[in-house]
Formats: sequence, C-alpha cells, structure tokens
Amino acid sequence: MGVEIALKSLRYHPYEDLGCARIDNHRELISGTAEVVYAAGKKQSRVIEIARKIYEIHGCVLVTRSDEETYGMLNIENARYYPDSCIIEAVDKNSPKGKREKSGHVLVVSAGTSDISVAEEAAVTAGFLGSHATTLYDVGVAGLHRILSNARFIDDARVLVVIAGMEGALPSVIGALTDKPLIAVPTSQGYGTSLGGITALFAMLNSCVPGIAVMNIDNGFGAGCLAHKINSIGL
Repeated sequence: MGVEIALKSLRYHPYEDLGCARIDNHRELISGTAEVVYAAGKKQSRVIEIARKIYEIHGCVLVTRSDEETYGMLNIENARYYPDSCIIEAVDKNSPKGKREKSGHVLVVSAGTSDISVAEEAAVTAGFLGSHATTLYDVGVAGLHRILSNARFIDDARVLVVIAGMEGALPSVIGALTDKPLIAVPTSQGYGTSLGGITALFAMLNSCVPGIAVMNIDNGFGAGCLAHKINSIGL
C-alpha cells in the first residue's frame, strides 16, 4: 500500500494497556501533540509507571502538575524538573524529538511575577512539543512602559501567550498592539474579588480586542499546546 493509505490505517491503532491507564501511542500522529502525563490526582506509583512507559516507547515524556519527590523517584536519564511550574520533562537526545530542532517562535508573557508558574507551564509545554519558546515576565498594566519598551520581542514572535491575574487586562493591551495570534490565560492570582481567577477570565472573554483566544484559569499547558499548533502552521 502507499504511504498515505498506510498512515491512515495506522493512525487509529495501538495503545498500551497498563491496567490503570491506556497509553495512547499514536496521539501525536492523530492530533499533532503527544500524550502528556497529568500527575495531579494520580497515585505517585502510577505517575511513575505511566511516565516510564511513555519514555520507553517514545524516548520523551512530559509530566505536568507533579513534584520534586516524583522527579527524584522517576529515575529517567535526561529528566529535568521545573520547580515554578511543577513540570518534569525528559527527552532522549537520540530520539526523533531529541534530534529535531525547535522551530518558529512562541513568546510567553506574564503580567506579574506571581503568574510565572502558569507562564512557565506554557513555555515548557510549547518547547517540549517542538516550538522555540521564549519568555517575557512582569510587564503588567500597572507599568505600561515595561511592555512598550519590550515591543520588539512581540514583533519577533509568531504566536503570543499572555498570562495575567488580578483584572486580567494585559491580553487586551497587547492584543491592541499586534497582529499576531494571541492566547490569553487567566490565573487565580489576586485579592478577594478576583474570585480565584474568574474576574480575569471574564475580562479576557469580554475583551474589546477581536480575535483573542482564551484558555481556562491557570491552564498554561493548554495554552502551550495551542500556541505550538498555531506556530507550526506553514513551517
């Protein structure tokens, strides 16, 4: 059979049944992004078992919402722990992903230092998936000169991820300054009437700037995935 027919016949095939989980080995072929382990709510032993199996099969694994103890027990070569975002990343340099150069440019912007945990989650995710990702932190609307003096970084990017808590105004400000695709992420940072991020979420959903995509509260991972998909178009 031809290559195209072979790919179509393979794309809905195997998964690995571990009993506690069914690892989707073909998710990247189907959706463009490989399966990632979400650690929160899982037993540590199951996180380790799933992550090791994914690494064994693909030579890479990303574990989100984890902790340093799990990272230590995972015992995977080339693994790295990101304490701000609680992410574990491991990529074998000899695997297809390890040999692939990162492409395009995703810029992750945070309004405040308190938003860095979500921003790092977005940046690490986009980078793991294959995008070149950079960050610009603490440029919120309380000091607009900070974002204006860094406008060149916005101009250089293909896709923007803009993260803010409190009143969530930064995506609207940046959206008015650029024609780049912009993904807004509200965070749960803020005082009482921020309502755990709902105020920022509503502000972003009601932005006067057209064309802004809005993720769920604190969902840096989802933003990183979407940013990578947009960034990959045409590359």
